[in-house]
Amino acid sequence: MQSVTDADDAYVWLEDVEGAAALAWVAERNAEADAALTGGPGFAGLKGRLREVLDAADRIPYPVRRGPYLYSFWRDAGHVRGLWRRTGLEEYRKDSPDWELLLDIDVLAEEEGQEWVWAGATVRHPDCDRALVRLSRDGGDAVVVREFDLATRSFVDGGFEVAEAKTSIGWIDADTVFIGTDTGPDSLTESGYPRTVRRWRRGTALEDAELVFEGEPGDVSVSGWHDTTPGFERSFVARSLDFFRTERHLLTAKGHLVRIDVPDDARAYAHREHLIVTPKSDWLGHRAGSLLAFPFEAFLDGDRTAQVLFTPDAHTALAGHSWTRHHLLLQTMHDVATRIEVLTPGADGGEWTRTPLADVPALSSATVVDTDPDVSDEYFLDVSGFLQPSTLYRGEIGGETEVLKQAPARFDTAGLRVSQYFAESADGTRVPYFVIGPDHALTGPTPTLLYGYGGFEVSLTPYYSALTGRAWLEHGGTYVIANIRGGGEYGPAWHRAASGADRPRAYEDFAAVAADLVTRGITTAPQLGASGGSNGGLLMGAMLTRYPHLFGAVVAEVPLLDMLRYHRLLAGASWVAEYGSPDSEADRPHLSDISPYHRLTGDADYPPLLLMTSTRDDRVHPGHARKMAARMRELGHRVLLRENTGGGHTGAGDNARTAENKAVLYTFLREHLAGSVPAARAAVRDGAVPPPPGPAVTGVETG
Repeated sequence: MQSVTDADDAYVWLEDVEGAAALAWVAERNAEADAALTGGPGFAGLKGRLREVLDAADRIPYPVRRGPYLYSFWRDAGHVRGLWRRTGLEEYRKDSPDWELLLDIDVLAEEEGQEWVWAGATVRHPDCDRALVRLSRDGGDAVVVREFDLATRSFVDGGFEVAEAKTSIGWIDADTVFIGTDTGPDSLTESGYPRTVRRWRRGTALEDAELVFEGEPGDVSVSGWHDTTPGFERSFVARSLDFFRTERHLLTAKGHLVRIDVPDDARAYAHREHLIVTPKSDWLGHRAGSLLAFPFEAFLDGDRTAQVLFTPDAHTALAGHSWTRHHLLLQTMHDVATRIEVLTPGADGGEWTRTPLADVPALSSATVVDTDPDVSDEYFLDVSGFLQPSTLYRGEIGGETEVLKQAPARFDTAGLRVSQYFAESADGTRVPYFVIGPDHALTGPTPTLLYGYGGFEVSLTPYYSALTGRAWLEHGGTYVIANIRGGGEYGPAWHRAASGADRPRAYEDFAAVAADLVTRGITTAPQLGASGGSNGGLLMGAMLTRYPHLFGAVVAEVPLLDMLRYHRLLAGASWVAEYGSPDSEADRPHLSDISPYHRLTGDADYPPLLLMTSTRDDRVHPGHARKMAARMRELGHRVLLRENTGGGHTGAGDNARTAENKAVLYTFLREHLAGSVPAARAAVRDGAVPPPPGPAVTGVETG
């Protein structure tokens, strides 16, 4: 075996993000990848069909309610960088609403000679007259901030303006903001995020802003925010001790800090008279993953009497919640299927009541897009599934629900069905996964793409992907999503089960799903591809180096791969709570064991690997992918690296680049996974054989 150690890493020079030597080497790798993947006769057509989806005029323009207006950000072929715009509800109901243009990012980029990417805006409440607009240079996490006047639709001369940094900023009142940003030495944490919170008044220099809170260098970040709810105006500050632990304080008018005494690993916030807490560990007799409501003032005085709004069980976990003016919309997952209820606080602290909000189709998901918590009980709800395009509903709790927008079908679903199965992992844990594809009793095994993430308590739920449909499913492929440990599908315990030294449990889960797909006759190992990004890219590195016999090809996007140096690269230090610290004698052995870069050997038979990253990714360093490619080339393995010059952590700052990236990914998989459209599937598509009932959504199969 030939293995690399941190001490003799020959490719550290590739961590120099914009160094001349590193970029010249990347240019050579890009040329190789483009020659292999983009020159074929079908590539341009595939890219065009994917771009058509992304630019389609009949996409749903998802709204954000701010006062009387619905705001939306929109990109299409004629507006590559996008338009920030707004309209009223009556106009929004129309098939072609009349939008008021607020900001054209393409025009701004041309005027200023910068490749601006929209990064969002914070509108001031309750007047909704000004906004703090965030602009990213070519898609990075670092942004510039500028104050924007919504009445004049222009930036404010002499208004709040912040240079490029990973800034946290929010309104206190018309002339004051809380801000954390790079103000010089000691203003950032070791992770590169704000270490201080300042109260910045209009017309004063940022460096003169009043310091109100300061964290430690080893914290991930600190933040401050002001609640403008009438009658409940309060300010808060917080220290993120690590990715999962936060210390919170009420900041009094006199500048005193009052600790909100909830566990550091809990999620907690104040809403009107309530303190809402989701503990991640058992607390006060309540199970981890519960949702609890306390009277805020009474809690500060020591009262720990809670109203229990949700208690998890072995199959059901909290997925999220949203407030309207008088109610709380509770989203839960039962074996990864969404349920939504309306919870209503009782009068004078009495018992809360609950009623179902809406029926969600089997193996689908529902997401609360937006609510209006200050004014009304309005909500916007998006419902979709793997073969079910999105429907956007609007309703008011207790009133009628209307269909506002319906997305059209973007790919051919004839003969396709959706199933959920459970695989048994190495330790006996049952791991759910979704299969989207043809009836394999008719087609036999098909080329299959298995996707996973497995980290940071992120849940993978059903969704409609027209890109996957057009590029993969229409061509006889099968798509699979694995709900492995490390995610949040079954609450905090599901996440913790694959954290730190237990990270290999996630890898065992993914491998178990891969093996189960073969056992069920859905695919074969040479026909099975795997893909994932970011933490999912680390998962792909694990599949490559631990289970190469299970896969015919692997794709890792913006991946983590060097787990002995990740904490020194960009935002890596902020993830120590998820993985462990390479500087710790206790953690370094397991990090070395899970580090794909360090597990590479010359005598293994790895499947072909495609690595995709971005020079402008200022979250996961492009050096991970670069060094992995270099080491694999040195050892004689099959690898392609494709690095976009822009795009940030998404790898793409506009629709054209997104379409190209996806076309590259699916072209690679088509070329390396054995088999083509099976005869039975082709017969179904051509109408020679009646399709199964569908597009079918089948029940859970537990075999």
